Parts: sequence; C-alpha cells; structure tokens
Amino acid sequence: MKIGIFTDSYKPYVSGVVRSIDTFSRELVRRGHEIYVFAPRYPGGQEENGNVYRFPSFHTPANPEFYIGLPLPWRAIRYAKKWSLDLIHVHSPFLLGRLGASFARRLKVPLVFTYHTLYDQYIHYFPFARGLARNVVIHMARDFCNRCDLVITPTGVIRNLLEGYGVRRPIVPIPTGIYPERFYAGDPCFLYENFGIPWEEKILLFVGRIGKEKNLDFLFRVFRQVLQQHHAVTLVLVGSGPEKKALETFAEELGINSKVIFTGLLPPDAVAGAYRSADLFVFPSVTETQGLVLLEAMAAGLPVVARAAFGSLAMVQDGKTGFLCDEREEEFAARIILLLENSSLRKQMGEAARARACRLSAERMALRLEKAYLALLNGARDLLQDLAYEEI
Repeated sequence: MKIGIFTDSYKPYVSGVVRSIDTFSRELVRRGHEIYVFAPRYPGGQEENGNVYRFPSFHTPANPEFYIGLPLPWRAIRYAKKWSLDLIHVHSPFLLGRLGASFARRLKVPLVFTYHTLYDQYIHYFPFARGLARNVVIHMARDFCNRCDLVITPTGVIRNLLEGYGVRRPIVPIPTGIYPERFYAGDPCFLYENFGIPWEEKILLFVGRIGKEKNLDFLFRVFRQVLQQHHAVTLVLVGSGPEKKALETFAEELGINSKVIFTGLLPPDAVAGAYRSADLFVFPSVTETQGLVLLEAMAAGLPVVARAAFGSLAMVQDGKTGFLCDEREEEFAARIILLLENSSLRKQMGEAARARACRLSAERMALRLEKAYLALLNGARDLLQDLAYEEI
C-alpha cells in the first residue's frame, strides 16, 4: 500500500501525535508498505528520505517550538498524484487534516482519521465563551469524523465517546504501540546520578507536557500530602511546556520546591533511564485519549497511580497494574503512600504492568492497523466491525 499521512505536527517537533505517526510508519515500512508524509516545515529540519512534503509554516507566539503549516494545495497535489496514494490518513481535523480530506475526495481514495486529542478538553486556552467553544469543537469533530471512511481511536473508551457524540462511521480502537524492551533497558541510576537525588529517596515520576491540561497543580497538592508522611520522596517531572514557571512558583507557595525537579526535555535513552530510576508513575491528567507515557512507564515495570479518565481507564487495570483514582486529592495521595510503604505490592503491580505493556507492542498494533487498512480497501465492513470490538 501507498499511504499518505497528513499531519499538523511532525518531526522534529516532539508530541504524542508525532510519536504515533513515527512508530506506525516505521512498522508499516517494515511490512513492505510505502509512507508519504505531508507536514509543516520546521527550521533546520532534514529529511531522512524523499517521502516527506513540507508546507510553508510559521511558529505560534505561545509555543515557539510548534509551527503551523499553511495548507497551500497547488504544489502538494502534484506530489500526491505522483506518489499514486492508495489511501490518505489524516491526524487532525484542522488545517492539513482538512487538506488531506479534500485530496482524498479529489483522488477518489479512502480517508482515515485518527482521533488523537480530546479537543474539547483544551478550551481553557480560549480567552472567552468557553462553553460555546466546547460545543463548537465537539460539533466540528463529529462532522469531520462522519466525512471519513474509517476513524481510528487510541482506545475503546474514546470509541464509545465518539459514538456518543454521534459519529456513525466505522471506529476501530488501535493504541499506539511501544517497544517495551527500550524502556526496561533504561539506566536505573539515571535520575540519581544526573539530578543529585539522594540514594535513599523514593522517586515519583511524571512524563509529559507541562501544560494546564495535565492537571499538575492537583499533583503538587497531592505531593504535599505525601511529604507529610514520607519526607524521603522526590517528584520528578520530565518534559517542557508553558506552565513550567507558574508551577515552579506554585511549588514554592506550597513549600515543596526543594523536593520537585523539572528535568526539561530529555533524549529517548535518558527518558528510559528516568522511568527505570523511578518507583512510581503518577499521572493526574484527565484529557488523554491514550496516555502513551502510561504504557512506557508500565513497560519499565512501574506501577501507575492515575486519575480515572479516558486514556488511563483503558491502559491501567485498577488494583492490578496500578490504581485509578477519582478527583479527591486524599485518595490519590493515599494510593501513592500505600505503594511507597508496600514494596511487595509495588513489585507485584510493576510486573503485571510490564506484562500488559508487552501485549501492546508496536509490531502488534501496526499489524492491527494494516488489517484495518486492507479491510477498508477491500470493502470488508464485517472485518472492520470485528476489529472495532475485538479485545486488545
């Protein structure tokens, strides 16, 4: 198959969407397929091959690392025709995603859309009329899904959500797979040796964007409760984002700043070391469609304490691979304290978490995506229906 990928973010930008595209593309190429990417241009970016078309772009004032591609069709359509695409897979319902949808109609090929993001959960970035904006975003996402031939969601929880929105197209859950061995092979001394953490300290780890949607102020308040009972604990946050300065100030106000470390962005090997150095993975976000970092942490053998919402409901088995908590800070803190105090339970849950992560390998998930593509191209709606409700 010749697959055209249209995305509003791509390498060298770092995000869950980019990692998903990169992982699936790598595995599909290994299986003999051809991947052609249409993405924004980033300064200084170099292509690994000639299968990437870059659109003129500009960076956003709020996030200088993110560039918005201008969906200029004239030259891009020549490449789409030249590459004789069999289907088009778009990764957002916005600028380049909509251009990809128009190309699919023009080239008369199937259109696939991955619903990566709970767009209505990002309304806090709107300066006004947030209730109206949320309804508009849901309406827009539903209509875009219903224009597609197939919708991919990271989990069955998000499939059910879209069905509730009124999406009537086939919806197949396919998580982004990982390479479990990479995370289990991380350096278990990395955080201690590189960030000056005393060896006797336990480490709570968060990995992700430092943004409002990650609910990190909740985590900081929880951590203050944990420190009241266990002082020899450090909270490490790996990632970057617009809320870093505000959270540093908040940590000072709470009196926990000496026990909180922001590492910034780390290269892949270092992230694997961060996972292996930690004792628990803590994840307060309620906006994830999958929470790829949950799977990575589990692959490293970490039990998870997470808010019970969307992505975590599908990734974490409550009481087996970790704990899912409601909105009460006291419950979240109590689950963390239980695992800090019970090393045998921590080890048991960590082993179960790693086994769960291994079942969601990149190879297996790419095979599932390939099956969905072929079913779509062959008009096998029964197979798509089977895939939609098959246990993963």
